[in-house]
Amino acid sequence: MYAEERQQAIATLVVEQGRIAVTAVADQFGVTTETVRRDLATLERAGVLRRVHGGAVPAAALTLVETALAERHATHAEAKRKIAAAALDLLPGRGGSLLLDGGSTTAALADVLPADRTLFVATNSVPIAARLANAPGVTLHVLGGRVRGLTQCAVGETPVRALADLRVDVAFLGTNGIAPGHGLTTPDEAEASVKRAMVRAGQRVVVLADSSKLGREHLVRFASLDDVDVVITDGGAEPAVLDHLEASGVEVVVA
Repeated sequence: MYAEERQQAIATLVVEQGRIAVTAVADQFGVTTETVRRDLATLERAGVLRRVHGGAVPAAALTLVETALAERHATHAEAKRKIAAAALDLLPGRGGSLLLDGGSTTAALADVLPADRTLFVATNSVPIAARLANAPGVTLHVLGGRVRGLTQCAVGETPVRALADLRVDVAFLGTNGIAPGHGLTTPDEAEASVKRAMVRAGQRVVVLADSSKLGREHLVRFASLDDVDVVITDGGAEPAVLDHLEASGVEVVVA
């Protein structure tokens, strides 16, 4: 295969898969990883893709494009239910406190919180607050502010200030992307500011991220891997990415 043919095939793969790994591409085409990296550099200069740690994503993947909450609830639903079930093992004990970030995976956790345990739960998510308003044993604290219609989460200075005065046992966060070498990212700066404050408020930080989020990077970073204690994901995660996370000191749980 000529270099031009291989590069065209790589361009097709990155569009179809959303992310490609250097090692996997090298194995598929029977070339060295150095050759693949040169191909990726050529394609990046042409504007076809963007290189990220260990591979590449489509050129549009680091833009402001963001999926609405209703659409996210419908994707990877079974993986999110498994992640939520695994997260129950990391809940604080009776009388403990937690933060629930907005998002479809954290909402799945809200759905399965045990009814026989008293918990203080703070959230900036309108749908999660509605779920927990009458939940037995839950003392609910809603973080107010301007609500983004896309994510149905409160953002702005109001929730950030409120979070500065909170210190909870566990902060459960969602993310649009998590990548070794770069950390946790989201497309929107206002959302990122609240997530940063949540990270600071948690004695322990647990990230709930289905495997489609691993290896992806978005516009705004809100935490480094040093800020994260545990990542819970599903069985579709690439082993190389999980190895990088563990090498960074993060405990990885595969649901």
